[in-house]
Amino acid sequence: MDNWFKTTVLMAAILALFMLIGGLIGGKSGMLMALIFGGGMNVFAYWNSDKMVLKMYNAHQVDARSAPELYTMVEELARNAGLPMPKVFVIDEDQPNAFATGRNPENAAVAATTGIMRALSYRELRGVMAHELAHVQHRDILISTISATMAGAISALANFAMLFGGRDSNGHSINPIARIAVAMLAPLAASVIQMAISRAREFEADAGGARISGDPAALADALTKIEAFARGIPMHAAEAHPETAQMMIVNPLHGGGLQNLFRTHPLTSERVARLRAMAQQNIRYTG
Repeated sequence: MDNWFKTTVLMAAILALFMLIGGLIGGKSGMLMALIFGGGMNVFAYWNSDKMVLKMYNAHQVDARSAPELYTMVEELARNAGLPMPKVFVIDEDQPNAFATGRNPENAAVAATTGIMRALSYRELRGVMAHELAHVQHRDILISTISATMAGAISALANFAMLFGGRDSNGHSINPIARIAVAMLAPLAASVIQMAISRAREFEADAGGARISGDPAALADALTKIEAFARGIPMHAAEAHPETAQMMIVNPLHGGGLQNLFRTHPLTSERVARLRAMAQQNIRYTG
């Protein structure tokens, strides 16, 4: 499915959720207000969601002087992939992880935690950054960034509906149980929208990153290490903003229950197996 079409479907689905909650809060007038608000949020998210996510993680931009090894690595990989040089950010978090964001390759950014730079070898980190650049190359970073931003907005609006109630189209107060159901189900629906495209994108980015780096085994080794470390090291920014978890190369969250039921990432073991198979085929970057 074309990425622009997927983005359009995502925006429409999120907008429908806004309208549903708005209708439950204020009937037809609430639905209209939610439509206007949701449409404005979509436009705002298109232009600003990347900046919002980077701010959530207190990411700071680096260059060839402040982080020469990381910056030069990304520069070389971007050249391999035929991409413009993205902005490079570092996040002060102990958990090893990374993500890419931005609305297009010309306005892209890649971010890595201080933890991942300590935990991985140069070769392994190179594999990870190639994976993130594959997200940029496939033009799917807009989808993940907007979905993360809008999912957070859906949760906030659903909580508003639960706390302050509302009226149906006939002006009657909404049943408290219905308000609670909305507060619980609307964020889950937003998560389902995210997951509909998230898992397949990770497999595609693994394969694309392996080709960009020319070293599938490096990414496989990196994923194995990241998974092991991430289980024992919390990422505070991700815990505070769980809607952004699907952007990371490995799920950064620690909770169980529904979080495990609604997985945003494929099983790391399956990702590693596919990359090992690519390595056996002697995959090299082909452009």
